[in-house]
Amino acid sequence: MPTWRALFLLWAAAEATTDCPAQCTCQALETMGLWVDCGGRGLTALPALPAHTRHLLLANNSLSSVPAGAFDYLPQLQTLDVTQNPWHCDCSLTYLRLWLEDHTPEALLQVHCASPHFATSRPLGLLTGYELGNCGWQLRSSWAHLGIWWDVALVVVATLGLALLAGLLCVTPNS
Repeated sequence: MPTWRALFLLWAAAEATTDCPAQCTCQALETMGLWVDCGGRGLTALPALPAHTRHLLLANNSLSSVPAGAFDYLPQLQTLDVTQNPWHCDCSLTYLRLWLEDHTPEALLQVHCASPHFATSRPLGLLTGYELGNCGWQLRSSWAHLGIWWDVALVVVATLGLALLAGLLCVTPNS
């Protein structure tokens, strides 16, 4: 019986590593899951990662950002090493920052920014949300130029409300 179990584990390990990105090396773990090593491969973008990734090494590459949701389909991911990359610390790094805060907050002090100039060499964990930028979370330009008209509309609505209130107070019979 132990022979069958060993064969099954070997088969599972071989099957799990077939999804390994060409730029990386993958090793099956005894606890089911993968150790994916993409460190020092000159990556400029995140490769398609196997769903069973448990430990992911992305250190010492040329990554400057991580797409939002990049690790959402990796439910087993426990360890993430993203040190020694030229991170551009703006709103495009918000997802990575939040992921690290949730999973390995101590790593936030090990991830250093390469740009923009005010963030150079600073740990990602010490940057404020304001320093990371607003990521376009503002009114669309088609609405922004209407600023004065929103103020006028607010004054008109407030005046109508006061007029209606005054009318109700005058009509209400005194008992």
